[in-house]
Order: sequence, then C-alpha cells, then structure tokens
Amino acid sequence: MSKQVYPTFSICNLVASKSGNDLLNADRFKGYLSGNPHLQVVHKHSFYHLVYFTEGEGGHVIDFVRFPVKKGMIYFMRPGQVHVWDFKGAVDGYIINFSSTFFDSLSIDTRLVDRFPFFEPRPEQQVLSLPEETQRDVERLFEAILAGQAEKDGSAPLMVATLLLQLFITVNRGMQQRYKPVAVSYNTVILRNFEQLVEDNFRNIRLPKEYAALLYITPNHLNALCKDLSDLSAGEVIRNRIVLEAKRLLVNFEWSVGDVARELRFADVSYFVKFFKKYTGTTPEGFRKSHAA
Repeated sequence: MSKQVYPTFSICNLVASKSGNDLLNADRFKGYLSGNPHLQVVHKHSFYHLVYFTEGEGGHVIDFVRFPVKKGMIYFMRPGQVHVWDFKGAVDGYIINFSSTFFDSLSIDTRLVDRFPFFEPRPEQQVLSLPEETQRDVERLFEAILAGQAEKDGSAPLMVATLLLQLFITVNRGMQQRYKPVAVSYNTVILRNFEQLVEDNFRNIRLPKEYAALLYITPNHLNALCKDLSDLSAGEVIRNRIVLEAKRLLVNFEWSVGDVARELRFADVSYFVKFFKKYTGTTPEGFRKSHAA
C-alpha cells in the first residue's frame, strides 16, 4: 500500500545530544522537545524510549491509553508503539533513546531488557510514579549517563550501558511493591515466544491452534498458560493485537476504512467494521472521529 502512515522516527532522525555510539542518545527533555517539535503529533519510534519528568504537567497517550504527566513519573516504551504528548506549559526532565541492537553491540544480551516488567508491551505496565527516594537515585543516574555519553574514549558506550542497566534495576527495586517478581519458567518463555509470533504474524495467522503448532504445543496448553500468566485467552491475545493495529492505522486520516481492512487482511470491509465494533464498542469511523484533532 502506497499511502503514508504517521511518522516513524529512528534515532538518526532526532535532534539530541549524541553518544560515541550512534545506537543511543540521552538528553534533557526541555532541549530535546524544543529541538524536535514534530514529536508533538502522533508518531512512533523504531527504538526503545524512556522519559522521566522533573517538572511540568499534561498528558501522554501510549497506544490510545492516556496517562498523566507530572514530576517523578517515568515512561518506558518499546519500538513500534504509537504515542503523542499533550503538555500544559513548560516541562523538563530526561530522555533516553536506544536501539534494539545497542546492548548487543556491546556483547550484552538485549533480552535482558525483557526481564523488567516496565518494558512489557502493555501501556499500564510502562508508566510509573516513582517514590521520592527512587527519584533522587534515578536523577543521579540520568546525570551520570549524560556525562558518560559526552566522553570520547572507547569504553564510554560500555559505561553508559552499565549505567542504563543500573537505572532499570533502581526503578525496578523502587517499584517492587507494585510488581510481583516474575520467575523465568518454561511457560513464561513459551508465552513470550507466542507474543512475539503474534507480533510478527497477526495479519495472516488468526487461530490459536496455528500458533500452538508453531510452538510445538497443544492448543489447550497454549490457552491454559495464557490464562494463567496474562489472564487472557490465546484468542484474546491475538484479537487484541489486531484491534491495536486497527486503531494505529485509523488515526492516519488519509487512509479509508477500506484501506485499513485490506491492510489487516480482512475479507471485506463490513466484516472488519463488525469485528472492530464487537471488540471496541464503537465503529471504525466513530473511533476515528474521537481522535480527530
């Protein structure tokens, strides 16, 4: 399909302080925002993205879920998520963008990132209001990362990576009361593999039994572990991903509903409209109007 979608930015598209490693940049948010005014419209990134606020207020919409912006809040986002800011007055804080290959380039397994609950692909997990003590520790680490990326020696990227992991650990420890520790088990690995398969194939593969075959398990086993670990059935995981992509596409106002239906491989537009209304409570056009500027 030739139609343009909302913009997708890579790290090289952005005005920000740069590190010696082109796969990461960190900056103070006020300067970053003034240098990238285009980021105040609906957009997505091809990299991991985290923002911490030291002042200001407003709102932040991640994959169509709205959250407040206020001092002490930190946001974590994965590549591909759609978001938009809505600030009231001046804001400041810190921002870090890093590529999915940043840690791998330093011989650190990027899968470490997935061990932290705030990098789960669910917006309600990704927005945290930090305790005051954690805020102080986090701000010191952000400053250390800014200083580290300005260094020119060859070990600076590895030092920044170490500080970034320390930042994740500090946030995680500060929020332990909110999260139950998630032990890595056979079933959690299967669930993550299933979610990744859905991410890669939701346009073409719609049935749980097809995913179960790809995972070499039975459909009943797949459904049971989804229910146990996510409180959703396997079918719901698949449908939720289709609905999310439909929402992401519908906010591109140059696309017709028919374009969206075809992009998502629906047999006809009327079936797509029924599907969308069944699982969202509104029609595609109704959803689109509610998100018009």
